[in-house]
Amino acid sequence: MTVPIVAIVGRPNVGKSSLFNWLAGRRIAIVDPMAGVTRDRISALVPVDSRYVELVDTGGIRVADVDNLTEDIERQIATALDQAHVILFVVDGRAGILGLDEEVAQRLRHINKPIVCVANKCDTESLDPQAAEFYKLGFGKVVCVSAQQNRNRTELMRLIEEKLKAVTGGTPVPPGETPAPPALKLAIVGRRNTGKSTFINSLAQSERVIVSEVPGTTRDSIDVRFERDGLTFLAIDTAGVRKKKSLQNDIEFYSLARAERSIRRADVVLLFLDAAQRISKVDKQLAEYILEQHKPAIFVVNKWDLMTPMPTGKMGNYIRATFPSLDFVPIAFVTAKSGKNVHTVLNLAQHIHKQASARISTGDLNRVLRQALEASPPPLRQNRRPKVYYATQAGSNPPTIVLFTNGPELFDNTYQRYLLKTIRDQLHFNDVPIRLHLRRRSRTDQASLEETPAPSVEEPKRTSKRQKSELWKDI
Repeated sequence: MTVPIVAIVGRPNVGKSSLFNWLAGRRIAIVDPMAGVTRDRISALVPVDSRYVELVDTGGIRVADVDNLTEDIERQIATALDQAHVILFVVDGRAGILGLDEEVAQRLRHINKPIVCVANKCDTESLDPQAAEFYKLGFGKVVCVSAQQNRNRTELMRLIEEKLKAVTGGTPVPPGETPAPPALKLAIVGRRNTGKSTFINSLAQSERVIVSEVPGTTRDSIDVRFERDGLTFLAIDTAGVRKKKSLQNDIEFYSLARAERSIRRADVVLLFLDAAQRISKVDKQLAEYILEQHKPAIFVVNKWDLMTPMPTGKMGNYIRATFPSLDFVPIAFVTAKSGKNVHTVLNLAQHIHKQASARISTGDLNRVLRQALEASPPPLRQNRRPKVYYATQAGSNPPTIVLFTNGPELFDNTYQRYLLKTIRDQLHFNDVPIRLHLRRRSRTDQASLEETPAPSVEEPKRTSKRQKSELWKDI
């Protein structure tokens, strides 16, 4: 299904990102008083009356970028204008017409597409007459809105719908129908300058995000949709992460927060490592956060062409020794600049997502646990013998296993890791994290798994109270 594109353009500091977040209904783009915060094209699917559109935020036209990325930003704006079906020309209703507004208007006059002039920052009706001067720019009706005060959103949406009908011939998506969800959501995270944006562009086979040697080029978390083998994928490019004490301004703080949010909403996380750099504290902190969220992950060692002829096994051993608690996470070696092994990583991500989505029968799970308990019984604790009565899989993504015992406090973290390793190896969860919950069984007279010839198939009673797992407390 082709989704119409609505691009938001204008000079710096007119509130384009605020307008984008307001229309999208959630905070996506970073908003800051400093000019030139937005650099890449940021997009979101937004319902407009009876159809969905792809709303695209862009950087400020003619912005003087502090990192000399003005040409890259202008190229992203040109691409957005070229792909757009409708353009929202945003101006500042309080500041009035400035010289740069007239330059932007002159540029837009040569584009044969519907253009809506949006006067932002009109917080009250008393400011609407002041915005009347924008009529002389020649784009017809000026819509006075305020993203901050939530003014006239309905009117703006109605005008966008009218312009779209004129362009697309009035063939809206049927009410209630939404674009097909992506088959897989990938979050690409890592330190600065590890090649994350280059990898995204290689996956999308287009210059979707700006690539530069300047550290911190990417600021927002950018959703990039692409298709492969008839499936739609969503790659989330994130800002390079720094130590929290090294964050220099609010923008870097918001970038870090959005990177963490991207990890939480992803199906699979790709943790990028620079082949030529030692693993840092930031890499370890990211790995710990991925582990806390129980997200399937892949260590992606980028720029591997620079390490030839080093064997991959040497680097693999270094990574395993650095992240002993993530010994199940697969390792991939890529060269994003040339595209080598990029699509292999995508195939691997699909494979481990399938693992994380799998469900195991209660009978098979209890059989494997009984064998593990017989092979290595849990040690006595508090002069009591730990017992497992039965187990069940309570969920997937991540696989969630619930053990009903005579006391969760009797199973130390070492033994829990032993049980997890057995489950992972025997039940084909080889490459994904498993969430393990231990609960107390009130019927202590029931035989435990190691005392019964066959696993119990009795399902646990549902309870609304959840007990926090202590699985990774000592790591």
